[in-house]
Amino acid sequence: MSSPSQSVAVTSAPITERRFLVPFVLITSLFFLWAFGVNLNDILIPRFKLAFGLTDFQSSFIQVAFFGGYCLAAFPAGKLMERIGYKRGILLGLMLCTAGALLFLPAASIGLYAFFLVALFVMACGQSFLEVAANPYVTVLGPAASAERRLNFAQSFNAVGATISPLLGRALILTGVEYTPAQLALMSAAQVQAYRASQAGTVKLPYLLMAAIFVAVAAAIYFTHLPDVIEEADSSAAAQLHSGASVLSHPHLVKGVIAQFFYVGAQVGVASFVIRFAQHTLAGITQATAAYYLLGHQIGFMTGRFIGSALMKTIAPARMLSIFAIGCLVSVSVALLAHGVVPVCAVVLIGFFHSIMFPTIFALGIKNLGPLTKRGSSLMVMAIVGGGLFPPIMGRISDATNIQTAFIVPLICYVYILYFALAGYRPSGTSAIQQAVGAQRA
Repeated sequence: MSSPSQSVAVTSAPITERRFLVPFVLITSLFFLWAFGVNLNDILIPRFKLAFGLTDFQSSFIQVAFFGGYCLAAFPAGKLMERIGYKRGILLGLMLCTAGALLFLPAASIGLYAFFLVALFVMACGQSFLEVAANPYVTVLGPAASAERRLNFAQSFNAVGATISPLLGRALILTGVEYTPAQLALMSAAQVQAYRASQAGTVKLPYLLMAAIFVAVAAAIYFTHLPDVIEEADSSAAAQLHSGASVLSHPHLVKGVIAQFFYVGAQVGVASFVIRFAQHTLAGITQATAAYYLLGHQIGFMTGRFIGSALMKTIAPARMLSIFAIGCLVSVSVALLAHGVVPVCAVVLIGFFHSIMFPTIFALGIKNLGPLTKRGSSLMVMAIVGGGLFPPIMGRISDATNIQTAFIVPLICYVYILYFALAGYRPSGTSAIQQAVGAQRA
């Protein structure tokens, strides 16, 4: 735990320094941009459920493909960036994102669900590179004492993108007439095929626009000088700590990776089924109407990011994390037990309490890793695979019972996050880096 003097240092340190201002702004723009790739999935799930006649379990494969790409690309991205640096890693990630977004065009023309999953996987690999680079890069673009607050501030713009994406998704993707299974049963095979093709085709324009934006941001970063910040550490200590085992010797990192796994699983699981939850609880509403509840969920997420970033001037990050974890536990309990509009409002409120969790867990987990920061960052990003595992579990429970019962899954996740916030984040004893440096100096 921090001493009182350390707490003052955390709260009084500026977010960044003047020499890092331009890099900080550019990297913060990436947080805004990749929010669209992640959060449009929540729109794709109900759209493809209709377009391809899927169950809740099958529609959740969208998250499996996306977060599977995140997981598989993360560790190679971390190792590669140790060689090529942050800037080249970011540019490579943006090119992969562009390729994945463009694959949506032939996928929509062919009308094959598996092709869409491939496109999402490729785009997610690119976003994994961006996550591995941008999150630790932001933590070192300024005083170490304000690293958590700086990352929360940058992630606030990710929340802005997350709020805008349901609006654009609703306007561009959730369009046209929605036919029920009973209505589709009365249509001819040709009519059903034409209807489903039109449903799948609505994704072309938004993903073409997304590809163009990825290219424009890549060009801006390419022609701008970004300092490749080197994490300070003794060179001999860095050599001794270069193995994967050295990374896992940091208990707070390991616990942080587990906490991130549970958080992303809960966050993606909840957001994936906000629309389905609203339609189940408030019978008779359309997807387009239910999407307003997803918008409210994301507005809460965005609001919480900015409020949380400001409050960290006076409240320690770990304490903030514990308060928000308790908020999630209370909200999801209401969602499980209440009836009518109350549980829907509770699910919307969960977005607010999710807001600070990812960046705070990330910053606490990689704190004081020195030359292992990129490696630790890649493990943190690999933990995002929780977003691909928990939605299918919720989908299977929903198919067997109902979507409201499926929210027992995020409840379990929040229990571990609360443990990490209260005790798991604390490094135990002297860090491996300090031990290695001390041994060399002795």
